[in-house]
Amino acid sequence: MTILHLALAADWEAARAEGEYRVSTLGRTLEQEGFIHACADHDQLRGVVERFYRDVTDPLVLLTIDPAGLDVRLEVPADSPQAFPHIYEPLPVTSVISAAPFTLV
Repeated sequence: MTILHLALAADWEAARAEGEYRVSTLGRTLEQEGFIHACADHDQLRGVVERFYRDVTDPLVLLTIDPAGLDVRLEVPADSPQAFPHIYEPLPVTSVISAAPFTLV
């Protein structure tokens, strides 16, 4: 099983240099939000893109993450009927299986 996270390319490049990723979502850090937002599958990702990333013009990358050994909790946000995976720690770059360029369509 894997989980997904959409990242600004610049944030991912900085994380690769530091060894860990600490961005929760657009404009918010792990420390500010308390966890890193993720998606369980591409259907959830489509909804997140439509809702939050529609106007983003900076380059994006889709991180595919192996959650083994990470503090990941499935939680239902107040504004959604679906459970989303939340990562409650910095994401080691070694847990990222792939980082592929992502284009909004």
